[in-house]
Amino acid sequence: MNAFLPAPLGAFLGTIGLAFIIGLELHAYRRRDNANLAPEALGFGTTRTVTLLAALGFALWIIGLIPFAVGLGAMNLFLLVDYRKRVKTGDSSLLPTIIGQLAFILGPLVLTAPLALLAAFVILILFALGEQAQIRRFSDAFPAAEGVTFAKFAILAGLILPLLPDSAIPYIGGITWIKVWTAVLVISSISYVSYLAHRYVFPSAGSLLTGALGGLYSSTATTLVLARAMRADATASFIPAAVILSTGMMYARLLIIIAVLGHADAALALAIPFGGLFIASMAVAALFAWREKGTRTATHETVSANPLDLPVALLFAVLFIVFAAVTNFVTTHYGTNGLHLLSFVVGFSDINPFIFSLLDGKLQVSPAAVVSAVLIATASNNLLNAAYAFGVSRSRKMLPAAAWQCAAAVFLFGYAFFALD
Repeated sequence: MNAFLPAPLGAFLGTIGLAFIIGLELHAYRRRDNANLAPEALGFGTTRTVTLLAALGFALWIIGLIPFAVGLGAMNLFLLVDYRKRVKTGDSSLLPTIIGQLAFILGPLVLTAPLALLAAFVILILFALGEQAQIRRFSDAFPAAEGVTFAKFAILAGLILPLLPDSAIPYIGGITWIKVWTAVLVISSISYVSYLAHRYVFPSAGSLLTGALGGLYSSTATTLVLARAMRADATASFIPAAVILSTGMMYARLLIIIAVLGHADAALALAIPFGGLFIASMAVAALFAWREKGTRTATHETVSANPLDLPVALLFAVLFIVFAAVTNFVTTHYGTNGLHLLSFVVGFSDINPFIFSLLDGKLQVSPAAVVSAVLIATASNNLLNAAYAFGVSRSRKMLPAAAWQCAAAVFLFGYAFFALD
């Protein structure tokens, strides 16, 4: 451990010290959970017991694996008997039993585990014991449907992704199964963070926050929500600024995801147009918001349904493959011009699966043509957002936001056809 203590002695003292701290926290937890009982009636769970269990586990591990295994079995039998006694008195908590088992294996962990893992192990135990009320409040407040959805997604991410072959899907230009599912996980995870923040952290978000968070999920869906709000209440302020803000966040989201998925060359090529439009959109939104300062804002509904819901994730995967197959066919038979036309048409739908299938595919066009197609699809998606903003809201106040989106589309079209030549 250090220059003053032999390594085994230092590890033993470390084990005893950590076990003593855990024992203190367990005893405090038992007192809180059984405040009406006398100290001697608490049963297993004193600081001394936890410390001695840790010392016993340390000593048996030093002696050998077989003595340690025998000791672990005997201790589990003791904990089982103690648990049955506590159940008869109305105390069915398994936590003291689990803490006893963890204390017994603390010594081997001190001797063999990395320091970071040992620290995380002890912190988790102390957090579980010390933050009981907060954990219960969070568990009670967290909707069961959200937990089930996230659990399903975690299983798919942890089980399906490792099982997928790293081989190309037939007939769609070298895209592998792993690439498809990785794209699903990345974009769904980013969208889910925005969804949770909007729904649970800022449930009464104003227009500007709705635009910022919604744009991380879907600028088109956010524009629809805000346009409906403007139509329902034409006096609500900040909505045009929020629409511009959501479109600006779309550029940042696309750039980040493209870089995260490993397309560094495409990210660098798109950094100027997407980065420039992001900064310009933030500035224009701030100007519009400043002009409306002091006026009334409004709260809005959550932008969309849970983006980690399994049908949504699977639909993205299917669209990814379909767009990849169509793009491969178009580029093979019609070249760059066909790809540009396809990009313009697809831009009036969900551009995410198209863009990522485009970047992952091995197409018979130049890298510059692929980047141009990304810009064209984004530009036509801007035109779609402008039509939704003005058409759904039916408000002249939304004209500046729609005009900005049209101007951004013109810039992207120009950059695609002239700057990348």
